[in-house]
Amino acid sequence: MPVDQIPIGKFSLMTRLSQKALRLYDSKELLVPEVKDSFTGYRYYTVPQIELGMKIKTFTFLGFSLEEISMLLDAESKGNNEFIETCFRKRLEEVRLEAGKLQRIEGILQGACRQNGKVKEIFKMSITEPVIKEIPELRVLSKREKGNFVETIGKLIGEICVCVSSPENQRNRVKTTGPIMFLCHDEEYKETGADIEIALPVSGRLSVEDPIMEIKTLPAVRAVSVIYRGPYPGVEAAYKKIFSYAEENNLETMMPSRELYFNDPAEVPEEELMTEVQVRIRER
Repeated sequence: MPVDQIPIGKFSLMTRLSQKALRLYDSKELLVPEVKDSFTGYRYYTVPQIELGMKIKTFTFLGFSLEEISMLLDAESKGNNEFIETCFRKRLEEVRLEAGKLQRIEGILQGACRQNGKVKEIFKMSITEPVIKEIPELRVLSKREKGNFVETIGKLIGEICVCVSSPENQRNRVKTTGPIMFLCHDEEYKETGADIEIALPVSGRLSVEDPIMEIKTLPAVRAVSVIYRGPYPGVEAAYKKIFSYAEENNLETMMPSRELYFNDPAEVPEEELMTEVQVRIRER
């Protein structure tokens, strides 16, 4: 065996990458052994491949998928630093969202621990009795995208708030006239690719630069409404109460539903979050 040929076991030890991982990287053509013995099937790496192995390990630790790692390595070989920076910024935003979610989970679990582990404390919430409301037309600033709920809702809320608070719109005395809301256009729950619209009631002469953002009028609707207090992950209980009420009273429900957010999770504990859920109805 030539001196610079490193068996897979020794290469695994040197890079702290398991042999299972190395075989996976080989199959994905990320880190292919320089030599494969056709008779024994043994894999041999070389010293320069140690650096490549460490890069893959670092990218994996940072949370990039194997497909993304392949593109990053390809971009590096071509000197495409702009693509690499874009990938890093995108991953940074994902990490910030993940960190926020973990902080919320930590708060819920800490509260449950203070209550001697009582499971009911995790789902601490309150829901008002359903009422039928006649909701008037609303002039709103709106943006609609497809994505997953946590990331897309947070992103769109931020973009709309930035637009309203821009110096030009503040000079024009643009005002919000109601709570920000989420409109769900899907007929079923989707983990990804959900059809999400965020709308904020506004007044005044609004300047909008984002071509996807629009000023529109939400139609007047008749809806069943409940007020839910508690963490966002438990809002499904509000929908259950509304749909049960509609069934009992022979009412047909229609999309999109609306969720109105009355306070900010960055400012109040999760158990104090207030959300109004509105589901459109008509007589059957």
